[in-house]
Amino acid sequence: MSRVYNFSAGPAVLPEEVLRAAAEEMMDYKGSGMSVMEMSHRSKVYDTIIKEAEADLRELMNIPDNYKVLFLQGGASQQFAMIPMNLMKHKKAAYIVTGQWAKKAYQEGQLYGEAVKVASSEDETFSYIPDCSDLDIPEDADYVYICENNTIYGTKYKTLPNTKGHTLVADVSSCFLSEPVDVSKYGIIYGGVQKNIGPAGVVIVIIREDLITEDTLPGTPTMLKYKTHADADSLYNTPPAYGIYICGKVFKWIKKMGGLTAMKQHNEEKAKILYDFLDQSSMFKGTVRKEDRSLMNVPFVTGDKDLDAKFVKEAEAAGFVNIKGHRTVGGMRASIYNAMPKEGVEKLVAFMKKFEEEN
Repeated sequence: MSRVYNFSAGPAVLPEEVLRAAAEEMMDYKGSGMSVMEMSHRSKVYDTIIKEAEADLRELMNIPDNYKVLFLQGGASQQFAMIPMNLMKHKKAAYIVTGQWAKKAYQEGQLYGEAVKVASSEDETFSYIPDCSDLDIPEDADYVYICENNTIYGTKYKTLPNTKGHTLVADVSSCFLSEPVDVSKYGIIYGGVQKNIGPAGVVIVIIREDLITEDTLPGTPTMLKYKTHADADSLYNTPPAYGIYICGKVFKWIKKMGGLTAMKQHNEEKAKILYDFLDQSSMFKGTVRKEDRSLMNVPFVTGDKDLDAKFVKEAEAAGFVNIKGHRTVGGMRASIYNAMPKEGVEKLVAFMKKFEEEN
């Protein structure tokens, strides 16, 4: 069985050479006589793995020294609670709701204080990013929260919101390491790794040190305090050790590919092939306002549910899998993360052309 073109939104495609390298080391990691899956997270050999992963990530993203990198568990969804628990000192925060995940974070925030929805694109099924240049942000808001790339709806902030001096918190799960980023613009930038970086089970939180304090909301569990993990270098308890090891391999792969500037170029080329086709197709249509399109997630429809279903079925038979859209949008969605080769997108477009001609 040859490998398929996997357009899944997550867990998603990983670089083949990373998978091969992991397979080679599966039984014996560098002469240790065991797999990384089996080794103590307190061992010297594992300590090297996690420290090297952090060092490579810092280099890739140019992370300033006053930010901590935390490898945590619980996925991005656990951060929806962890962020207010640690940051909501005035019991108030501003949320910009541009999709399902931002909405869930906003709803979770309401459990801990006053979550204020300062902008939303729900009126048009989250098909655009609202203008965030002059929002009515409460003076005493502890932070402004965004989901920077909306996996389900295929939108992406091209300009960060004007937070009017408030701390910006961003979920970057589905655009993590897809392009250069200025970390200093964020208080917290975080994401689940299962889309662009590694296997499910790890969430990476990059947090400015002044936001890490003992002063959390009453009742915050020890495991949900950033300070617990920051003080222990992500080794307070057993971390998702094998997942972090794979992330480390992906960081090295990105460095080898030329870093985030090269990644952005690679991703723009791929996305252009697909968007250019959608823009001239008489059958398929993209669902997102052009200026807000994501480089990572591309939703599209035919406008006919039966035709959509037929396309998904035939695409799968042709080796293009996980292309069915999210139930809230319908149609199709091609997630074209870093590890999706350009030829995968070219072949998908060729298949779409053929389908259009035949139907």
